Amino acid sequence: MDVHDKETRSYNMSCIKGKNTRPEEIVRKYLFSQGFRYRKNDKRLPGTPDIVLPKYKTVIFVNGCFWHGHDGCRYFVIPKTNTEFWTKKIETNRNRDIRKINDIQILGWKVIVVWECQLKKEKADITLNNLKTTIKNQDS
Repeated sequence: MDVHDKETRSYNMSCIKGKNTRPEEIVRKYLFSQGFRYRKNDKRLPGTPDIVLPKYKTVIFVNGCFWHGHDGCRYFVIPKTNTEFWTKKIETNRNRDIRKINDIQILGWKVIVVWECQLKKEKADITLNNLKTTIKNQDS
């Protein structure tokens, strides 16, 4: 049973952003502070990646754990109401993610996926440092 009425739930869901989310901002601010220059939501590439680093021919997708069905993550739980709808929705999102990654890799780009849970306070520093190292190592 949902704790909100239908109108409240609808309003809450309508407020969820698809781009320029807090996790994306964390990654972008870090990359910029480390001297990386990037494009945001570049529509010229399949799937409109969240962050595009042309110099490194690398794209970064910053995925929300719930919306993209992060396996084994405590932030990904299928809702108890309308379960069939949410299961189908998240499975569709996962399949789309796989297609987007494959399409970009076919074009010769490297793909990095950062999960929302990896940007929580206790993990953010390690995640961002690993991200920087990964990008620089891919350039060699």
